[in-house]
Amino acid sequence: MIKKVNVLFVLICFVFSLRVQSQTRGNYTYQFLNISNSPRVTALGSNFVSVNDNDINLVLGNPSLINKNIHNFLGLSFIDYYSDIKAGYSTYSRTFKKYGSFAATLQFINYGKFIETDATGETYGEFTAGEYALNLGWGRALDSSFSIGANLKFIYSNLQDYNSFGIATDIAGNYYSSKHNLSASIILKNIGRQITSYQKGNRENIPFEIQFGLSKKLEHTPIRLHFLANNLQKWDLTNETDNYSYMNNTIDTLKRNGFEKFLDKGMRHLVFGVEFIPSKNINLSIAYNYRRRKELKVDSKPGFTGFSWGIGVKIYKFRIDYARTIYHLAGAPNNISIATNMGQFFDKVK
Repeated sequence: MIKKVNVLFVLICFVFSLRVQSQTRGNYTYQFLNISNSPRVTALGSNFVSVNDNDINLVLGNPSLINKNIHNFLGLSFIDYYSDIKAGYSTYSRTFKKYGSFAATLQFINYGKFIETDATGETYGEFTAGEYALNLGWGRALDSSFSIGANLKFIYSNLQDYNSFGIATDIAGNYYSSKHNLSASIILKNIGRQITSYQKGNRENIPFEIQFGLSKKLEHTPIRLHFLANNLQKWDLTNETDNYSYMNNTIDTLKRNGFEKFLDKGMRHLVFGVEFIPSKNINLSIAYNYRRRKELKVDSKPGFTGFSWGIGVKIYKFRIDYARTIYHLAGAPNNISIATNMGQFFDKVK
């Protein structure tokens, strides 16, 4: 037990000894790191969940879920984003008795082709842009309830003639109670820096974030509830375009508006999701992301902006997930993944 406590103590000291600068929008690079690779996570409204049920496509967002039960699992996912933007992920996990469990993920995002012109409109041809990352994850169980994990990310970005390289890490911890069907995780995400910048002397920040997630399966029901609190490193996530209506300057109105502003700021951190699991082979998900709806809806026609949904099925030896997130009236990206245990086809895990 002393060794386990020492591991956690060293881990915490390491994290908080790092100098990190947190930004929530605009002034950071490598934003593609925050796109969810898992349709299941996408359907639940964000890029990170806490549920601990040996889904390999969850470990990129939460490395504390890397464990021996996903030994030799392979997961592939693809996102058909807006316009001709595409993203893809490939994850493989392997466990070594002495060292713990590992997961490697290759990810890319291709922004498509662009026409190169000058200020006068003269055309010089086409160029492409893309970003890539190699993620090396590690996880280890401290006991039957607690586990820890980390991702090490090597990041490369190529935007026309501009290139950048960076390195970052995620550090996570998970608590799981099989008795109460409860899982809770905390993650410090994208701790790192840009090593080489697009322009000399203009180093940009990496999108550091602190997240907390909770999942709870209700007893005697096929329902699992999900809760996520994100961007915990910064309280006020509002921006210049957010307006509050002050009809008059009476004390009661000011108090009411003050409370509404406080509630609005708090809700911007929260995402709520529900999974319906009628059998081991199928699950349906839906979620609501308040901040996404607040920032991206069109007031005259808000529709279902901020909502997301998905379905997962197990067919033969494969798990297939599909999800859509409604960011805007302009459309909703498609996210699909497939995962399997390679050991079922080749070697058996001993």
